[in-house]
Amino acid sequence: MPLLELSDVTADYGAVRALHGVSLSVDEGTVVSVLGANGAGKTTTLRAISGTVRTSGAITYAGKAVGRSPEQAARTGIAHVPEGRGTFVELTVWENLRLGAYTARRAEFDRVLAYFPWLSERRDQQAGTLSGGEQQMLALARALMARPRLLLLDEPSLGLAPMIVRELFAIVGRLNAEEKLTVLVVEQNANVALDASQHAYVLEAGRVAVEGTSEELRRNESVRRSYLGY
Repeated sequence: MPLLELSDVTADYGAVRALHGVSLSVDEGTVVSVLGANGAGKTTTLRAISGTVRTSGAITYAGKAVGRSPEQAARTGIAHVPEGRGTFVELTVWENLRLGAYTARRAEFDRVLAYFPWLSERRDQQAGTLSGGEQQMLALARALMARPRLLLLDEPSLGLAPMIVRELFAIVGRLNAEEKLTVLVVEQNANVALDASQHAYVLEAGRVAVEGTSEELRRNESVRRSYLGY
């Protein structure tokens, strides 16, 4: 049974329908990517899972219907790193990490700092003074403080230099390999996403247009032409 399953999910922003019957599944311990152009419904798919947009259809997580609010989703082990990083720029690095889990023990800080050792040196620095790449790393680190079972990543490479993108996805790969963390990542950079994931979906106009293993999508002619540039 998949850890996460969406079945015929629709989502609306007022009178505008953003998802038109999306169905997908994510097996535990895997990295799955969702590709597509701007406006395809990628971000809305993650919002549907974390309960920040009105939906219909079935969303099942760990065998149960997912909660319909961000608080319920977080309590069940779902962490969402939104597009735009979402760091609290007025707070320090350490205060941002503490917000990730109020009841975290020192061991959790040590665990997260093992993936992001530079955060310890910057603990008293205001988050808003970090570079864009550092803020993205901090947002990911904060999400990990709650030791989630499922991590939702929304456009993590947006606006970042290629070297930082490679470093970020290397950490995601380590988390998946070492902690068996399940990851659903929305990404416009199809090459990076397919390298990082085992399975992938392509959304077009709020619908699943193509799905398969990452290798299958690399061989798909329409995916190659539209998203891989060759």
